[in-house]
Amino acid sequence: MIIPALDIIEGKVVRLHQGDYNQQFNYGDNSLEFLQYYINQGAELIHLVDLTGAESPQKRQIALFENLLRNINIQVQVGGGIRNRDDVASLLDIGVSRVVVGSAAIKNPEEVKNWFHEFGTDAIVLAIDVRTDIKNHKKIAISGWKETVDVELEQVINWYRTIGLRHVLCTDISCDGTLNGANILLYKEISEMFPSIAFQSSGGIGSLNDILALRSSGAQSVIIGRALLENRFTISEAISCWQNG
Repeated sequence: MIIPALDIIEGKVVRLHQGDYNQQFNYGDNSLEFLQYYINQGAELIHLVDLTGAESPQKRQIALFENLLRNINIQVQVGGGIRNRDDVASLLDIGVSRVVVGSAAIKNPEEVKNWFHEFGTDAIVLAIDVRTDIKNHKKIAISGWKETVDVELEQVINWYRTIGLRHVLCTDISCDGTLNGANILLYKEISEMFPSIAFQSSGGIGSLNDILALRSSGAQSVIIGRALLENRFTISEAISCWQNG
């Protein structure tokens, strides 16, 4: 499916360039209006990122997300600095459908596996942000892309496959925010390698042609942020492209 995304800092809808908090564009504080518009256009799932909570855990925007969920009727997945079991529980308690877990899954895999057991494999999306080198090694970046670790994408997926991993949001960092298209080869490779996993592609979508190119990649969903905020196409156009070509 097509998944519209909103990144939120202190209640405002923003976009960061390559994850840099010092390079952000503000689209206003009308996140509910964006969500309602996306729903009216046919969206079935929305991706929200708590950038405030990612940077400062004590400032997590739980009250904001609770208010948003109270005013919409759609599945929502939320990520952004999920560090412990209580972060997951608090989001699920307010009605979030899935919690997106990134750096914690790399730093504390045994603890995160417990979350899968407690909350169910459908309640957690594993977020893997990669930098691909010239030898096609898919190195993982964590902590807001500030740190690249000596672990590769395939290794991480194998850690969690044994406990029933179902959803993976995979971002090619070099594509994120560029509007120059997704890394089609990346999604083809990992989808063929792990056919039982529903991959969400993220990063680079700037046109309907970019969506069309992903249809044969094996990715089951496409997350789109900046292109929608800049009105390059509508959700309904994206859905039609994804479904019908």
